[in-house]
Amino acid sequence: MAGTGIIVRADGEGEKRWFYGGGLHTWKATAEETNGAFLLFEDHMEEGKMTPFHTHPDADEVFYVLEGEIVVHVEGGVEYCIRRGDFTLAPRGITHAFMATSETRLLCMQTPGTGQAFFQHASEPSTNSRFDGPVDFARVGAAAKEYGGVELLGPPPFAAAHSSRPRPEHDPHGSG
Repeated sequence: MAGTGIIVRADGEGEKRWFYGGGLHTWKATAEETNGAFLLFEDHMEEGKMTPFHTHPDADEVFYVLEGEIVVHVEGGVEYCIRRGDFTLAPRGITHAFMATSETRLLCMQTPGTGQAFFQHASEPSTNSRFDGPVDFARVGAAAKEYGGVELLGPPPFAAAHSSRPRPEHDPHGSG
């Protein structure tokens, strides 16, 4: 709603961007719209999408899983299974990576919104709702180097032996 200072975006609304790390982002609130306080986007990913080991030196990163499941791997080898309705926070400077173990939709919020330039330059506008597509980690790495917001520290830390539904070392649901 223009002029009120309120941001209202219905389900499916927001700028859609294909992220070259894998997945379709739907931007719900940009850093400009929140006076730099945060960036919020929905990430729709196919099973098997994984991130390199990385850190966000200047922002806290929050995930809230809407559908599906991810495994979050943190420095030291600890893994957490995050399912529908679960929340996780990776504070700034904490080394982490994640892998979608099923088709997954989650909300990602970074606070403050300092990483937005990285996400913008590591993606491109999408005119459809496909969430599978080309992955280009070279483009992601170049955007990270030029725009900051993330430091890529190494390849995804997930063992090739992981099945499509890995058994994490630590499972907050008590089944791991």
